[in-house]
Amino acid sequence: MYDEFFSKAHQLLNEGIPFATAVVVRAERPTSGKPGDKAIITPGGVMHGWIGGSCAQPTVIKEALQAIQEGEPRLIRLSTQPETTEPARPGVIELPMTCYSGGVLEIYIEPQLPLPRLLVIGNLPVARALVQLGRAMSYRVIAVDPDNDGAGLEQADEVVTDLTDLAAKITAFTYVVVASHGRYDELALEQVLPAKAAYVGLVASKARAGAVLDYLTGQGLCATVLSRLKYPAGLDIQARRGDEIALSIMAEIVQTRRNAEGLNVAALLESLELAAESGQATDPVCGMTVQMAEATQASHYHGTTYYFCCAGCKASFEAQPEAYLDRPTPSGQALDPICGMTVDIATAKYMSEQAGQLYYFCAAGCKAAFDQEPAAYIVKAT
Repeated sequence: MYDEFFSKAHQLLNEGIPFATAVVVRAERPTSGKPGDKAIITPGGVMHGWIGGSCAQPTVIKEALQAIQEGEPRLIRLSTQPETTEPARPGVIELPMTCYSGGVLEIYIEPQLPLPRLLVIGNLPVARALVQLGRAMSYRVIAVDPDNDGAGLEQADEVVTDLTDLAAKITAFTYVVVASHGRYDELALEQVLPAKAAYVGLVASKARAGAVLDYLTGQGLCATVLSRLKYPAGLDIQARRGDEIALSIMAEIVQTRRNAEGLNVAALLESLELAAESGQATDPVCGMTVQMAEATQASHYHGTTYYFCCAGCKASFEAQPEAYLDRPTPSGQALDPICGMTVDIATAKYMSEQAGQLYYFCAAGCKAAFDQEPAAYIVKAT
């Protein structure tokens, strides 16, 4: 489990995907979670690891998604009767268990955001100083140098030599500085500005920047896109040398980053199509959509948590999980064996399983009638 936890964290960090870690820090019996148990929750609401059973998992996932969105950690305490337990310590969030197995769990949830990216375009003194400062400040530094293949920029984490590759390197956590001093300012900005980086700065005089903007306007970039460009890049600290100019630019990047971190997280989730509010899973047995934060039936298998609409689906899955994981999600329509109505399988709220087969119903009444005497209706349906 621990190997999976760290390998998954490493994978997500390398892919630039935010996630949250959840660690059990205290437990009172009876609970299946024990101190030291840990899990990773992705922005899509998938849990990898173990922090306890289905009594804790939906709430932990909900709180983890909120932590990712806000970029702030939290310590939660889960109990069956939070309103009657002793007052929590300051900073502890009291929350109810989703079932009544008893016990208390305290879980520390911490968002893990990807390293900010510093994309430096050019290979002159300002660019080289920016690469060094970026590494010293724990940015993932990407140097862009079509002319010299990154010579002199060895401290960069990555070197890009083709300007057409720039858009693919940009996320909402990317800070771009164009410091090619006229060699390919326009060509680089033509690729960078539409990509919605957190910051785009141009090292140039106002007169030179005006010429660049005229060119970009002629290429069809609209005023909204052009407004993202900061020129001249950097705060006014009376900088003169290349390293001083680089320092002023990094100061402006830090200012921009700290003033918009929440917005950057939301933009990153949107760009990755991993909006945290989705919080949904597909029941692998019947194909129904399940709200994870409200689910009362869940099962942990090979490091992944699966959610179910009812206890029957959970039991079927646990009896033969591989059979359900290998098959496609059910879709289409079925006939209610009681009234004969057509039921959409993907959205059906009522179902029963008999002898390994699922039956779908239009209403609770039909399901209740079937459950009382299934054999009669199965014979009639066939």
